[in-house]
Amino acid sequence: MIVENVLAAFSEILTIKTLALMMVGVAGGLMAGAIPGFTIAMAVVLTLPFTFGMPPSQGLATMVAVLVGGLSGGLMAGILTGIPGTPSSVATTFDGFPMARKGRPGLALGLGVWSSFFGGMISAVLLVTLAPQLARIGLEFQPWDYFMLVMFALTITASLAGRNLVKGLIAGAIGLLVRTVGEDEAIGMARFNFGSDSLLQGFDFIAVLIGLFAFSQLLTDVRDREAARKSLSDRGSIQARIEHRLAIREIAKRWVVVIRSSIIGVFTGILPGAGGSVANILAYDQAKKASSEPEKFGTGKPEGIIAPESSNNAVEGGALIVLMALGIPGDVTTAVMLGALLIHDVVPSPTFIRDEPVLAYSIFIAFFIANFMMIFMQSFMLRIFVLVTRIRMYMLACVILGFCGIGVFALNNVEFDLWTLLWFGILGFIMRQFGFPLAPMILGVVLGNIAELNLSRAMAITTDLTPFFTRPWSLFFLLVALFSAAFPVFQAHRGRKVWTLFYLPSACFAVSIPLFLMGGVPRPVIGVLVVLFGAHLLWKRWKSGWKLDPRESEAHTLSEG
Repeated sequence: MIVENVLAAFSEILTIKTLALMMVGVAGGLMAGAIPGFTIAMAVVLTLPFTFGMPPSQGLATMVAVLVGGLSGGLMAGILTGIPGTPSSVATTFDGFPMARKGRPGLALGLGVWSSFFGGMISAVLLVTLAPQLARIGLEFQPWDYFMLVMFALTITASLAGRNLVKGLIAGAIGLLVRTVGEDEAIGMARFNFGSDSLLQGFDFIAVLIGLFAFSQLLTDVRDREAARKSLSDRGSIQARIEHRLAIREIAKRWVVVIRSSIIGVFTGILPGAGGSVANILAYDQAKKASSEPEKFGTGKPEGIIAPESSNNAVEGGALIVLMALGIPGDVTTAVMLGALLIHDVVPSPTFIRDEPVLAYSIFIAFFIANFMMIFMQSFMLRIFVLVTRIRMYMLACVILGFCGIGVFALNNVEFDLWTLLWFGILGFIMRQFGFPLAPMILGVVLGNIAELNLSRAMAITTDLTPFFTRPWSLFFLLVALFSAAFPVFQAHRGRKVWTLFYLPSACFAVSIPLFLMGGVPRPVIGVLVVLFGAHLLWKRWKSGWKLDPRESEAHTLSEG
C-alpha cells in the first residue's frame, strides 16, 4: 500500500509541468529571500493565488519549492552586502560577510549553499520518518487536547518576543479577535458584523496575511525618502562566483557541525512559531561553544556559515512535520500552506497522512526535489540578483504591491478583500513601529478557528472543565505552555539569578507527570528518563555549590543581538 502511494505521488510530481513550476518556484524563492525586506512568508503568500487552479499536489509542490528557495536565498544578500535577506540569515552574516570582504566571497557562498542543501536533506529524511509516527500519537487527541495545543502554540510564539512578552500576547489576542468577526462555524451566529454583509463573511485569511506582512513591510521600507531612492548595490560591491568543490571539502571536514545544526533546526521548527531566525542564532551559538577557537568567530570562520545555514534550512522540515501530523502550522510560512490545503478542501489533522497518502507523499517528494533544484539554480540566480540590486527600492515596492493587490483580488473577486489588505497593512505598519511582533497575531488568526471549534466541541460534550487539567495530553500542553510563557523571564536572568538554576529541573519534573498518566510502557519510560535528567541537572548544580555560569548570560546577549 505504501509503495503504491509513493509511486502515485511520484507520478504526480514527476511531470514536466510540475517540475517546471517547481523550478520557477525555487528561482522566485531564491530571489525573494535575497532581497532584504522581501521575506519568505511574503513570497509564499504571493505564490498562493497562482496555485488555486492547480491540483493540490502541484500547487503545494510549487509552494514548497518557493519555501526551499527562500530559505537559501537569504544568504546571498547577507554574505555579499552584509544585509541579511531574511531574518533566518542574520547569523550567517556574522562570518559570511567578513569572509567575503577578505576576498573569499565564492567560498563563503559555497559553504552557505551546500550547508543549506545538507540541512534540507537531513530535515527531509526526518520529515518522512517522524511525521507518520507523530500522526499516530495525534490520533489520541480529543477536543480538550487540541484546544490546549493551540494555547501552547500561541504562548510559545508570544514568548519568543523576548522582552516584548506582553506585546506578543496582545498581538496573539488581536489575531484571535480578528478571527471572531463573521459567522460562527459552530452554531452559525453572526458576530461583530455591525449589520455589514461584507463583515458577515469575515476577513479573508490570505488578505489579512498579505496586509500584515507584505504591505506593512513595504510601507516600512519606503517611509524614508532617501532610503527609498537607494538600491542595494549602493551599499557595496556585489560580484562573486560560487566555489563548489572547495566548499564541499570544507563541509566534509565539519560534518558534525552540519548534523548537530540540522537537528537543532528540525526541533526548533517543531516548536510552533520558533522559526528560522531562532534556529539560526541557536546553531551559531552552539557552534561557537563547541569550537576550539571561539575567539575567531565573527572574522570569517567556516563554522560560522555552516551552522546557521544548516539549521535554518532544516527548520521547515520540522514545521512541516507538525503541520502534516497535527494540523498545527509551525511558523508563518506553513500557516500559509495550511491555508492552501484548506482552499483545496484538505484539512490537515492526525488522519491527514492516512486519508490523503498520495498528497502527503507528494509533499515529501517535492521537498527532496526542491533541495536539489536549489543547488543547480543558485549560481544562475546569483547573476540575476546582481541585476535586481540596481533597482531602486521604491520601484521594487510598487511592483511587489501590484502583485499583492492582484493576488488578493483574484482570491474571491471581492473588492472588500482589497480594503482588508489596506486596513491590515496599516495595522501591521503601526504594530511594527511600536514593537509588536506580527507572528503571534498571524498564528492567532490561523489557529483561532481551531481553538474555538474544539472549545465548542468540548463544551458540547460536557460543561465540566476538569478534562482540560486531567487528560494527559491536555495537561502536558498546559504545563509546557506555562513554562514557555516564563521562558523569557528565565532567559533574561539566566546566569545572574539563583532561581534560574531550578527552572529546567522543575520543567522536567512537571512534564514527566502527564507522561506517567498516559500509561503503557514507552511514555512512562520517557517520563523516568526526563525525571533522571532533571535530577542530574540538580545534582550538577548542587555539586558546583549552586554557582552561576556567566557564559549563559553571554549566550543570551548574543541571541538578542
